[in-house]
Amino acid sequence: MDTRHINPFQLARRWGINPRTLQNWRCKGRGPSYLKIGGHIMYSQDEIDAFEAKHRVKTENKPQPYQQESRA
Repeated sequence: MDTRHINPFQLARRWGINPRTLQNWRCKGRGPSYLKIGGHIMYSQDEIDAFEAKHRVKTENKPQPYQQESRA
């Protein structure tokens, strides 16, 4: 079993968010599951992958008709 773990700073950099956002999510019970060992927070790659899959937004690849904005 080879599970990789990353710290909150690495995850924040990956997602382009502030590390404090992850801290707030932990306090509110949001975000991916994490480990806390000896005061250190770590996220497993499996939990990150699952969280990302859960929040994936699918788009339809149908072109939308162009609609010019009307100016009155």
